[in-house]
Amino acid sequence: MRQMLLILFLSNIFVYGSSLDKQIEKKIDVLLNQMTIEEKAGQMTQITLEAVSKPRVPGSFVNILDLKKLENAIVAHHVGSLLNTGGQANTLQNWRDMIRRIQDMATQKTRLSIPVLYGIDAIHGANYTKGATIFPQSIAMAATFNTLLMKEAARITALEVRASGIPWNFNPVLGVGRNPLWSRFFETFGESPFVVSEFGKAYIEGLQGNAPMGDHVLACMKHFVGYSFPLNGFDRTPAWIPERMMRDIFLPPFKTAVMAGARTVMVNSSEVNGIPTHSNHHLLTDILKNEYGFTGFVVSDWEDIKRLYERDGVAASPEDAVRMAVMAGVDMSMVPYDFSFYDHLVKLVKEDKVPQSRIDDAVRRILRVKFEAGLFDHSYPDKKLQNKFGLPAFVESSYRAAGEAITLLKNKEDILPLKKNTKVLVTGPTSNLLSAMNGGWTITWQGNEEKLYPKEKQTLLRAIQNTIGKEKVTYLPGAGFESLPDLISLQKKAEKVDVIIVALGENAYCETPGNIKDLSISSAQIRLAEAAYKTGKPVVLVLFEGRPRVIHPIVDKASAIVMGYLPGMEGGRAMADVLFGNINPSGKLPFTYPESPNGFVTYDHKPLEEFDLNNYEYEFPFGHGLSYTKFLYKNLRIDKKSCKIEGGVTVRVTVENIGGRAGLESVLVYGRDLVGSVSRPTRQLIAFDKINLKPGESRELVFKIPIKRFAFTNRENKKVIEPGAFKIYVSNLEQSFVVE
Repeated sequence: MRQMLLILFLSNIFVYGSSLDKQIEKKIDVLLNQMTIEEKAGQMTQITLEAVSKPRVPGSFVNILDLKKLENAIVAHHVGSLLNTGGQANTLQNWRDMIRRIQDMATQKTRLSIPVLYGIDAIHGANYTKGATIFPQSIAMAATFNTLLMKEAARITALEVRASGIPWNFNPVLGVGRNPLWSRFFETFGESPFVVSEFGKAYIEGLQGNAPMGDHVLACMKHFVGYSFPLNGFDRTPAWIPERMMRDIFLPPFKTAVMAGARTVMVNSSEVNGIPTHSNHHLLTDILKNEYGFTGFVVSDWEDIKRLYERDGVAASPEDAVRMAVMAGVDMSMVPYDFSFYDHLVKLVKEDKVPQSRIDDAVRRILRVKFEAGLFDHSYPDKKLQNKFGLPAFVESSYRAAGEAITLLKNKEDILPLKKNTKVLVTGPTSNLLSAMNGGWTITWQGNEEKLYPKEKQTLLRAIQNTIGKEKVTYLPGAGFESLPDLISLQKKAEKVDVIIVALGENAYCETPGNIKDLSISSAQIRLAEAAYKTGKPVVLVLFEGRPRVIHPIVDKASAIVMGYLPGMEGGRAMADVLFGNINPSGKLPFTYPESPNGFVTYDHKPLEEFDLNNYEYEFPFGHGLSYTKFLYKNLRIDKKSCKIEGGVTVRVTVENIGGRAGLESVLVYGRDLVGSVSRPTRQLIAFDKINLKPGESRELVFKIPIKRFAFTNRENKKVIEPGAFKIYVSNLEQSFVVE
């Protein structure tokens, strides 16, 4: 082993609230000194809206609070937080009315008048408020490689969530998507820890803004940590992650989020290395709170403290489960249907099984965040924000994001873009469904209630009809994801058209209901594409999917393949504009598209994974994405041949549009540490930017790369940079330098 220089990265972390506001802390001191154990336990308790509501009328967009149940929760049990939707999206006015009644109860009928903190899963827009702006899901946003778009989407989401009267959003998901089988893959920003970190940071900055929060909302980074890497690919199943892998791949986005000022964190519902995360003191306290300096609070996920006893068997009783979770570092329990956590916690404190100091720490954290969110001064919905809800400019922002996300994977003989006088046959199970373009967390939890989707929004079929005229579009309804349409009709209809557009993918799903045993796309969809090929007409495959379903058997004969991901409410319009040339596609894959069901190679694989390049199992590589124009990369330069270990290098590269039309291009910069005390990846993404070039235009891009981006965890589980030879890669260019 070569001699190495060890540098510990104990960064000066600046976070929202890191230099704690002395006035806020004094106010918290006053409250804590007045609070009973019961009132403190109540602040640590979170229950669902369903626990304080009357039964909802099926199909209604309105919830009705049960004021007796609400009083029992807030006045009798001192509950400090509520969450959830009541089953599906509510109207803006219904949300505002409910929040007003909830805060009336908290501020007017309790002894200390502490406002309630209400939380919601606004995953890709204010998706639980009727008429809100719905953006592409996170995996699609990552494909834009445009963090400014992400920040803008988060800002709009914050405005519309706060207009509903809600100050807390359970997002972003900062799990690194390393297992595409996982049903929550679409909620991630893909497989690169750097991309996840950068997009997570942009999302948090857009969502939270700067103090005072006003028309922004609190972010909740989740799910801490390792949730996105289940060994068997199923949701809420065990992960096995060595400390080195945890620190190099899965923890960095959370550290970045803490530095960006995220004020709350939700815990991984599963377990890592045999330890349920809700009982993992090392992760929740040693690393998150102590090492990273996180001063916000930690909230459990749905019922997961109970599961320490009921499912995981690490607690001897429900009461012991509460003790374990609180002592591990959980500050608030998403119970969510009853007051069992409250009852157990009060008992544990009175019996000295949970120290008062730990309770005070948890409640201080919760109160601190409530003060930072402005709840004590502005607990009620702001009337002025109603005028900032669902604006046309917001819809166009969603459309622009969808357009930049869509990724052209294949374009044989430049068949795309299609001319607008082309006669097309549209078919496939995702061709006429809004739900298939939006996925889970849309109007309902699963997002699959097509009848609830807004009628004015365009499916792919409607968008194509609007783009080229109904008279040029023949439609063959898809029989579903698991069955075929009438193939005789397909053959006959194909005779009258020039091109067949086959829209494939997945129906909407979320969390555990989205578990699958095979990453392959359904056999019926394979047979549909094969039947389309047999017509002899060019076939364009359009993919609307939340994870890369294996399509290898139908790739070769496709004239073009376009990846739509889950592009949101404006996805149909954006996809049609890509197909017919109104948008020049610029998306790039934020993950490696596998060739086979077990082909889970990632772009930053190790050298020993390249055992046989002829069997290298990906269909399309990370960062792949074609354009209707061509870009030439040249003049890659590094400002120095050697640099100090604590320093950095400046990388310059020129990109020229040598094609015939304007286009956006994501410029991806990779690096490699050629020798390490532990094996190093063949490459790592270390920077990216997006530019817009006219035909014939060129631009020099400048990237300042701190050497700490090459840091890794060594054999002693310490973060280091080692001196030696490094390389930088941009497109097909490379340059070397030395770190001393």
